[in-house]
Formats: sequence, structure tokens, C-alpha cells
Amino acid sequence: MTDNPAVLTVVGIGADGWAGLAGTATAALAAAEVIIGSSRQLDLLPADVRGQRVPWPSPLLPAIPGLLAASAGKRLAVLASGDPMFHGIGATLRRFAPDLTVIPHPSSISLAAARLGWPLADIDTVSLVTAPVEELHPLVQPGRRVLILGRDAGTPAQVAALLVERGYGDSTLTVLAQLGGPAESIVSGPARQLDLTDMDPLNVIAVEFGPGGRALSRVPGLPDDSYDSDGQLTKREVRAVTLALLGPRPGELLWDVGAGSGSIAIEWMRTHPACRAVAVESDPTRAARISANARALGVPKLSVIEGRAPAALAGLPAPDVIFIGGGVTRGGVLDTAWAALPAGGRLVANAVTLESEAVLAAWYAKLGGNLTRVAVSRGAPVGGFTGWKPMMPVTIWSVRKP
Repeated sequence: MTDNPAVLTVVGIGADGWAGLAGTATAALAAAEVIIGSSRQLDLLPADVRGQRVPWPSPLLPAIPGLLAASAGKRLAVLASGDPMFHGIGATLRRFAPDLTVIPHPSSISLAAARLGWPLADIDTVSLVTAPVEELHPLVQPGRRVLILGRDAGTPAQVAALLVERGYGDSTLTVLAQLGGPAESIVSGPARQLDLTDMDPLNVIAVEFGPGGRALSRVPGLPDDSYDSDGQLTKREVRAVTLALLGPRPGELLWDVGAGSGSIAIEWMRTHPACRAVAVESDPTRAARISANARALGVPKLSVIEGRAPAALAGLPAPDVIFIGGGVTRGGVLDTAWAALPAGGRLVANAVTLESEAVLAAWYAKLGGNLTRVAVSRGAPVGGFTGWKPMMPVTIWSVRKP
């Protein structure tokens, strides 16, 4: 950063343009020597706003340091849609200019809730501006409501297609466009019936879920048939115990080593939108299957690394927590994982063979922690009756690094 940084103010603006701005916002824009925004936003300003107008280039993020440097020592204003701190440019700019001033405008989500009479505290929100539509999957729950920030004119149709695929095509879908502006429009109806071929790109999609297809909990321990698998899958009961020992916390990064079908990493990420994970799998077919499972279960941002540990662990972002579901007997895997953990980091490893149990027992003797043995039996037909069919017992070692 320059020694003489720009005096930066981020101003939220709506589809109603200049007329909808409060006095503090208009004063900041009138005083600005440079104003940066999208071409659409810059066109909303009256001619007597004299600051130099600079459209955002594409890609935006790499251009920010240069634009701030070019405005060094000047009064700089940046235009943002609605509330700059709600999925907006404000949070991004704060990384480069911590002392910026933010003047918010009502967000399109707030305007949509007002139009619909929906209390914001009782609904879910998701932004698809930079995220795949699959991030909507965990929010598909009967009786719930969700507001979705659309990326472009095609987002409403993508949302409707996902609902129909999930068996929720009769849910009410509402598209609210150009909220607050003279061209505001609202269309509503069952997702499967709406014509969504000519939508405005500035839209919010509201969904009120009715009865429909399968709904999956965010609590770990999804049914085994939720996953496409070749059998390399941590079974439901063991998965629930393993995730409880891993203890996901918002913002933490998990390494899932020997990921198989990806179930541990996927359910880690499903617990909270801020949970992150890297799945490491040596088999290319399984690695591709992990990515498909992640998309189907609503965590398309799961990072999948095709490679064999410990070599595949080199260069990965530093983990907060590590799970080893396969490869504990391979030389260097546990050593590399333990070395990568920061102080206070957590490691959980599962074993199903005598050889892998012996490895975990040796590490337990050296480092302590906790050993747990999980033996599960499921009811299964025995002739005309029902008996218990045991699954292979699993030994779990969990430890926290001092």
C-alpha cells in the first residue's frame, strides 16, 4: 500500500439510483475526486457529480491494488449494490483499505423481504452471485423459506430446475427484479410452471418450500445411500461418531486423507457454510466421484486433490483438523499429518485392520489422546425373522496437538 492512501468511502446504491440515496451518501459522492463502480451504477449518477468515473475492469479482484494506488491522496468513492457489507464489495475492499468508510443502502434481500412480508430472522439466505447453484441443496427443506441473490438472468431458471430435480417443483418461486427502481417487477408461481426465459439480470429469487422429495439433515450421519460409492465409504454410524470427534467449527479447514467417497469432508462442510475441506484421494475414479457427491450434497466448493499421501499433502493450505480414513499404515502419512497440524489442531484416524490398529495403538502410546472402538450391528432378514448383521468394528484414535 502507498504511504499516502486514498480516502476511501464505499457507497451503497439501489436500482432507484440517486433519488434513493441519503444525504451522507450524496455528499460523499459529490465530494469524491474519483468514483469507481460498474457501468450501470455510474450511469445512475447525475451529470453534476464531477468526480472522474472509472468502471470496474474484469477480472475485478486483481485490479483493486492498482486502482487504489492510482487514486493515492485523492478522495475516492466506490459504488456498491445495496449494502456493501452483505455479499458486496465492501468486505473485499476492507482487505486492502482497513480504514474505509461504508455508507449502506437497503440490500436487495431486505427489499425482497419487505415486499413479501417475510421476517428476515426466520429465513435462510444464500448468494449465487459467485457460487454454483448446488449450494442451495442443504437449504431445501419442507416448510422453509429462502432468499437467493441471483447472479444473472439465468439464475431463476437454474434454481427452478434444481427444485424440480429434487421433487420440489410445486414449491412457490418468486422472482423480484430491479427492486426499488422504476422497472421493479415481481413474478410468482410453482417452480415447475413459471416461464423464466426472459428475466432481468438484477434479481432476487424467493422460494417457499412445500412438500417434496427427500430432505437431508445438516447433522452428520447422512444415510449411506446419499452417496455414490464403490464401497469405500465410512458407514453412517461410524461417520456420525467420527464427525463428533472431529468437532467442526465455522471457518476451520479439514484435510480428509484417503477420502474414498468424500463423506467425511462433505458432512464437515455441510455443518456450516464457513467450514472448508480438502479431500485427498489417490484413485482417479474415486476422486471424480467425490466431486460429484459434493455437488449433489450442496458443497461444490470442496477441494479434491488426486494423489497419494504423504506426497500429495505437500503444498496444501495449513489445516486446522485432519482426518485419516485410509493409509495409516503407509510410511510417513501420520508423521506428515502430525507435523502439518498447528498447536491446538485436532487429528482423528480410523482403522479397520489389525495392522492399522497396531499403528494407531503405537501413536496412542506415544502421544496419548483417546481410543474408541465402534461396533455396529444392523437388523437384517434371517429367513422369515430378523437378526443382527454385524459390520466390521472400527477403531478411532483422536488427539489434540499441544
